[in-house]
Amino acid sequence: MSAYATIAFKPERCNGCNDCMTACAAGKGSDSPGDSRIQIVASDTGFELAMCRQCGDPKCVSVCPAAALAKDEDSGLIGWDGAKCVNCLLCTVGCAYGGIVHNVRAGHVVKCDMCLAEGTPACVTACDQGALQFITSARIYNEVGDLEDLFVPGLSGCQGCNTELIMRHALRRVGPETVLATPPGCIPGMGAVGYNGLTGTKVPVFHPLLTNTASMLTGIKRHYKRLGRDVTAMALAGDGGTSDVGFQSLSGAAERGEEILFICVDNEGYMNTGMQRSSCTPYGAWTSTTPVGERGQGKSQDAKNMPVLMMMHNCAYVATASTGFMEDLYAKLDRAIEASKHGFAYLHIYSPCTTGWRFPSQDNIEVARKAVETNFVMLWEFTPEAGLALSRPLDNARPLAEYLEAQGKYRHLSAEQISHIEASLAKNVAFIQKLAGDREPARHMDS
Repeated sequence: MSAYATIAFKPERCNGCNDCMTACAAGKGSDSPGDSRIQIVASDTGFELAMCRQCGDPKCVSVCPAAALAKDEDSGLIGWDGAKCVNCLLCTVGCAYGGIVHNVRAGHVVKCDMCLAEGTPACVTACDQGALQFITSARIYNEVGDLEDLFVPGLSGCQGCNTELIMRHALRRVGPETVLATPPGCIPGMGAVGYNGLTGTKVPVFHPLLTNTASMLTGIKRHYKRLGRDVTAMALAGDGGTSDVGFQSLSGAAERGEEILFICVDNEGYMNTGMQRSSCTPYGAWTSTTPVGERGQGKSQDAKNMPVLMMMHNCAYVATASTGFMEDLYAKLDRAIEASKHGFAYLHIYSPCTTGWRFPSQDNIEVARKAVETNFVMLWEFTPEAGLALSRPLDNARPLAEYLEAQGKYRHLSAEQISHIEASLAKNVAFIQKLAGDREPARHMDS
């Protein structure tokens, strides 16, 4: 089975401008929005989308008596063959999404072909509100879906936690020639190191102290090099074990250029042990050790910018990533793996915590996306040769309020606190933009 690219619609971002319809019609040789293969329809609650969803089990195909419609197994596109069509219009009855309709001007039914011949759908390109997005991350499933999952089934993460997603994706990509370190935190807590003498992985895994993860990996990597074996020494650590207690050994290993792949899964706190604050916890955030009450209103310090600190070590590779943008994460993971063969590679992955951040479990990826789209999280990568390069433009960011309001840990914020966060964010954006200079963002985002 294959996965396919798709056009996603976010109705809360649609303002009814109809630019997508105009662009679609123009792409099909018409100056009338009525000829668009995508239709934005006003409703009592906002706007809805009428467009072919390229269904996995398309009813339009099953009801077509002339076999004029067929789903392409390679692209996922439902194609229409005018030579076979008898204009019975049964397909328009079978479609529940208004995705295939009779066009009077054309004299036959028309439907979205996702502009596959052009590369990117014209409607998505025309939408500057982010209401339409072309999601192409399905290619990751097609490329690596058959690679062996090196974690056992049934890890005990919280409902909706995407740390398990990071763990499985990362280790599957790195492969079996790996020695894995998981210091105390959510990752060993959900069973990565196993229980009762049984490990939770199919590769050697050890559970170091919070203080010595990078030191132990250094020794392991050097030992295998002496034996002549090419093994990836890899850490999956939380932000506490990276930016706080583990920073001394991490800094030393990075300064020496040890051949290590160190992945920080940043959920902005010590979530496994009771949701305590870490140095990566943002200003104003509620945690169990930065409570909200008469004397406290969340954390009173700004978050440590850990990726920038690692960049200043002049590592072979440093990058930031998010599970909301998996194509970008995968591209950076590949480069980090390669860099770890000759130097220190550091990948900082922002991972929202449904429990500690206080939002519904089904909203995890959406919160991750909002963090990036508001510039609260900036995606970039660094090498000593090329310097810092953005992975995504920082202009036209969405309002910060969309991100803050999505999480219960910010529910208490005052206007003064929000102003502080906005000012700090503007300062950080300007700083990263200055480091990036005039270099164009890399083109490996999934939306």
